[in-house]
Amino acid sequence: MKKDGFSGKLGFVLAAAGSAVGLGNIWRFPYLTAKYGGGIFLLTYVVLVLTFGYALLISENAIGRMTRRSPIGAFRKLCAGKHSFLGAVRWGGWINSIVPLIILPYYCVIGGWVTKYVAALLVNPVSAFHKDALATHAGKSMSASAAYFLNFISDPVGSTAFFLVFVIITALVIACGVEKGIERFNKIMMPLLILLCIGICVYCMFLPGAGAGFRYYLMPDVRKFSYMTVVAAMGQLFFSLSIAMGIMITYGAYMRRNEDLISGVNQVEIFDTAVAFLAGMMIIPAVVAFGGEKAAENAGVGLVFITMPQVFAGFAGGRIFGVMFFVLVLFAAATSAVSLMETNVQMVSQEMRISRFKAILCVLGEVIGIGVVTLMGYSLLSHVRPLGFIEKYRNFDILDTLDFLSNSVLMPVGAIFTTVLVVAVVGLEKFSHYIRSGRPWRREFLFQFCMCVVVIPCLLVVLLNATGVLK
Repeated sequence: MKKDGFSGKLGFVLAAAGSAVGLGNIWRFPYLTAKYGGGIFLLTYVVLVLTFGYALLISENAIGRMTRRSPIGAFRKLCAGKHSFLGAVRWGGWINSIVPLIILPYYCVIGGWVTKYVAALLVNPVSAFHKDALATHAGKSMSASAAYFLNFISDPVGSTAFFLVFVIITALVIACGVEKGIERFNKIMMPLLILLCIGICVYCMFLPGAGAGFRYYLMPDVRKFSYMTVVAAMGQLFFSLSIAMGIMITYGAYMRRNEDLISGVNQVEIFDTAVAFLAGMMIIPAVVAFGGEKAAENAGVGLVFITMPQVFAGFAGGRIFGVMFFVLVLFAAATSAVSLMETNVQMVSQEMRISRFKAILCVLGEVIGIGVVTLMGYSLLSHVRPLGFIEKYRNFDILDTLDFLSNSVLMPVGAIFTTVLVVAVVGLEKFSHYIRSGRPWRREFLFQFCMCVVVIPCLLVVLLNATGVLK
């Protein structure tokens, strides 16, 4: 049994919210919202958070607190004595543990990029990123902002240095333990993150032309709705709520048994959704004010690193708020990286039966090894396309491939195993009784309905889309 844990519900809520509030909220959510119709994507996402997302979020936290184990140990314990199909569900613990091992290295790569941009905006004049400024990359002329980003990620020495800085900071927090490291770190970072988020939102509200951006973001347009709106929103939920990657099982194991699980999960859900909403409020109106709706829809994954520096370069006070913005993104990346590393450390420590310190060293070796290979995918290994044999994914580089395998394949499969574990192995009534623990639970019927009827069909849609069956 893990003796280290959170000091109380506040520690759990801030740590779990810190995990949920990451690059998925600040980076991924705004560009998906812009790409899939603005307000209609936002509405779809909120509906899925309150149903599909909530059911899996509370399930994973309950599994962790019920077993006090890592994902592998939790599934093994709950499947003990089961035979045939139900006994095979224990392999879901391995899938939920493999996911963070895949995600953490490339997440730290992106965290290194964010660290670089904090330094870049502190040192360089914001005019260096202006939309009219031109520069070259690989002999091609392009916007200075795009060239700066591409030149940086294709520099193996510089990108590796910032990657290692980010990894070391994350490891130092983990080395301090759960209460003194993770909990204390999130108690400082999360309030600062919220203050920065609100400050930048206020700034963006008063940008010339921001009104059109707010209308695009907040007003649902049903003409832009398609099945891909739902698929993209469901895919976003995995990252945004940190579900199907073992984190919530791990953090649930650290939660005290006498704490109110229902209210704790409700607060995490509200916290995470509010930050995602604020992220969209500060990014999409600013981008629309900068270049219209098309600029938002076409920004894609370059939204944060290419478009946003141009946005700040085009408005008064841009340097100050540009630095604030990337510090905000850095805080979000760091809190999520800490949760991913902790999940890996706990799993390695329990399964290999080694000390926490030795487990940290093992995880660091894995992160640096895979992370450096991922970085080289933009320089020395830029020709490598791991999924080149599949037409749909033939242009995916190493980072794209890791993201696809974890987010579009393993996470839905892991969530299916979690659903079967709750409904068939433990039993839905028994599981609900454990969550309720004598307290009123207003969403109990919604939880049971989603676990029985909604979750698995939704996950199958995600998998069918990933395999190309749905077009």
